[in-house]
Amino acid sequence: MDSFQHVNNVNYYRYAESARVNWITNFAVHVDPGHHRQWRELMTPRSTGLIMRSLKADFKFPMVYPDRISVYHKLRARSERNPAPSSFYLDCIVLSHRHRRIACRLQEDIVLYDYKKAGKTSMPDFMLDMFEKTWELQQQEMLRARMRIFELHGAVVQLEAETWNRPDAVEDMGAAKAT
Repeated sequence: MDSFQHVNNVNYYRYAESARVNWITNFAVHVDPGHHRQWRELMTPRSTGLIMRSLKADFKFPMVYPDRISVYHKLRARSERNPAPSSFYLDCIVLSHRHRRIACRLQEDIVLYDYKKAGKTSMPDFMLDMFEKTWELQQQEMLRARMRIFELHGAVVQLEAETWNRPDAVEDMGAAKAT
């Protein structure tokens, strides 16, 4: 925390780093266990690894301790195959449970780095395949969420029409009644 008892801005970068490592290792354990070793090695300097080229944070409000957070990542764009990219972009949010809103948005630019050649390298096929599937799942979920929002909006409009738009509806302004 800083001198004003706010969570120090450096911590948001730590939250994003930890969540990104968890995001990548989730592919190794749950999504693509056939390439477990290759996913795990991305987090080490043995062969091909991930290096942060750029990390931009947009702080939404000063979070104060105590609070609980959740940190979420998503691919920002679909990875093209020809030629295979040497980097990818992630969007990240830090969500405050106490305030039930986003405390910080981060944009991450990550480079695939070949430690043996000491230079950037192309994304391996197993990674391209999983990122393509992940991108498709993100798009499907976005459509599902938008449909749900549309349904909820329709239900609210219908509820308002049934209650407020009646000829006998009277708005109660909350003023005290004279006796």
